[in-house]
Amino acid sequence: MITEAVVLIRDEVRNYLRQVKAALNAQDVLLGNIASLENQTNLTDKVIITLVNVEEESALKNSKSWSKNPLTGGIETRYPPVYLNLYLLFTATLPESVGESDTHYQRALNRIAAIVELFQSKKVFTVQNSPAFDPGELQERLLNEIQLFPELYTLTFEQINHLWGSLGGKQSPFVMYKMRVVKVQGLISAEVPSVESVDFEDNNLKNHSN
Repeated sequence: MITEAVVLIRDEVRNYLRQVKAALNAQDVLLGNIASLENQTNLTDKVIITLVNVEEESALKNSKSWSKNPLTGGIETRYPPVYLNLYLLFTATLPESVGESDTHYQRALNRIAAIVELFQSKKVFTVQNSPAFDPGELQERLLNEIQLFPELYTLTFEQINHLWGSLGGKQSPFVMYKMRVVKVQGLISAEVPSVESVDFEDNNLKNHSN
């Protein structure tokens, strides 16, 4: 589900940036590790989407661990799904050589502004309301469960320093969003026999009546 969710966001960002002329083609928005920027020239002058943290949504931890199998009528036990928040870093990278002109930096700022506009105008992302999303060979069983709520995540100056220090690269114009909520659940389950009858007979009462 994590892959499906991040690809959906990538496709929607691609589409919107092209609509507002902040990007010319789909390859201007990529999924990638921004820490590899200095070693990969294909990441320059792009918008790079990097997953920097995964957090469990503790408010949704308590849910039932059983369900009824509609085919067999039996009761299946399965551990409750894990609901995750994904922290996505959107970085507008610069060309390898900016030169004396500030045009490239302005373009990077425009791209960040466009991303903020997109998430400001669209508060929930699903497969149904994201026509730009191309599922490709992603797992079909997961697609209809995607429901993402973007939330702007503001870092302190200290957190920004730690973030870019851990990424090992030079800071570029960026914005971070917390994507809530991604549901993750495995297919493993076990069927337990259903209770047909309950015997309330108490041996002590039976013996006493005798």
